[in-house]
Amino acid sequence: MATAPTLAASAVGAAVASSVALTHPALVAQSSISSADTAWMLTSTALVLLMTLPGIALFYGGMIRRKNFINTLASVVAIAALVTLLWFAVGYSLAFTPGNPWWGGTERLWFVGLDYIKDSGQVAVSYIAPNLPESVYAMYQLSFAIITAALIVGAVVERMQFSALLWFIGLWSMLVYAPIAHWVWEPGGWLAQMGVLDFAGGSVVHINAGVTGLVCAYALGPRKGYGHEPFQPFNLGLTMVGAGLLWVGWFGFNAGSALAADGRAGLAMAVTQIAAAAGAMFWMLGEWVMRGRPSLLGLCSGLVAGLVAITPAAGFVTPRSAVLIGAVAGLACYWGATGLKRMLNADDSLDVFGVHGIGGIVGSLLTGVLASKSISGVPAHWSTQLIGVAIVVLYSGAMSALLLWVTKGWVGLRVDAMSEQTGLDISLHREQLGT
Repeated sequence: MATAPTLAASAVGAAVASSVALTHPALVAQSSISSADTAWMLTSTALVLLMTLPGIALFYGGMIRRKNFINTLASVVAIAALVTLLWFAVGYSLAFTPGNPWWGGTERLWFVGLDYIKDSGQVAVSYIAPNLPESVYAMYQLSFAIITAALIVGAVVERMQFSALLWFIGLWSMLVYAPIAHWVWEPGGWLAQMGVLDFAGGSVVHINAGVTGLVCAYALGPRKGYGHEPFQPFNLGLTMVGAGLLWVGWFGFNAGSALAADGRAGLAMAVTQIAAAAGAMFWMLGEWVMRGRPSLLGLCSGLVAGLVAITPAAGFVTPRSAVLIGAVAGLACYWGATGLKRMLNADDSLDVFGVHGIGGIVGSLLTGVLASKSISGVPAHWSTQLIGVAIVVLYSGAMSALLLWVTKGWVGLRVDAMSEQTGLDISLHREQLGT
């Protein structure tokens, strides 16, 4: 098939004890599990979770105003906890068990599965990754569900009700993230069957979160004083620490998507590093030319842009192609966070669409141009990638707008003017940073 999990599954299928290919989650002999692959995927899962806690929390927290720092951290932590429970209750089964081209089945609903039976020497595996315990595979995919939801926080900080955020994210993770993950990454998903390539989440994670962030920004409206007064970042040192955690954690994000400790994982790690470096340099150059000086914030944003853009291509392209992808993304996302942002007239507070949306689109389209069949084993078509991008944009945007409308009817979306002026740390949490 055309997706990374499926490619990895075919590469390790011989490790399964049964001579019959698995088509559903199953119990297999513990001896059929690859210890090396399992160790790598345990590490990758921890790396991707590190990207959210504390990576995204610090990256975002350093960029907003001091009076909203605690609320930003609390939002990321609460989302991680909420999505975890929903994932094992519903989301994992909807996304990664066989059902139909649109959504998964019910085999893993309500915390069922992920078995380990010591007495009989058996362990549950996913048919997508039969070399791994299913508990590891489900945890790895959870880490993607968490960070995708957490990215949306950057578009709504400093003005969204905490309760509204949790209601929206809970619904969104089940009705937007899980279906799109099924379409693209589950072998029977309709976009996977069409041949859409997305190695580690260009569409599922970044375009999805970016478009949702833009819709949220429109639904909430601009922050008080936006465009009329400076919004000074609280601490760019924290932002740099967060960016560093994202950079390192992204090796689990991309190299881990090989689902094995093999050559594809090694290549994915190398091209991830190269694209991040190119993204940082070319964002910096663009800013230097346009504004006459480089900035730490620009370097951090540029490296994230490079990481985002290489994500859909990481297991399919050469190092030379990674340089081009990172460079194009650095410049495109710089424009996305400046010129395009002004054109869209949306207060996407921390440029979730400008960086993740635009970077994901750039990377997904360039995957269709630059993917090497000798590396991927499957053909790539730019037109197919464009169709995949358009479908994710339309579905994510429309469903997010609907869920925001529902959430607004239940609890409202935005804090009152006085709470926004005081800051969400005090008004929503009765907490503040020490002096």
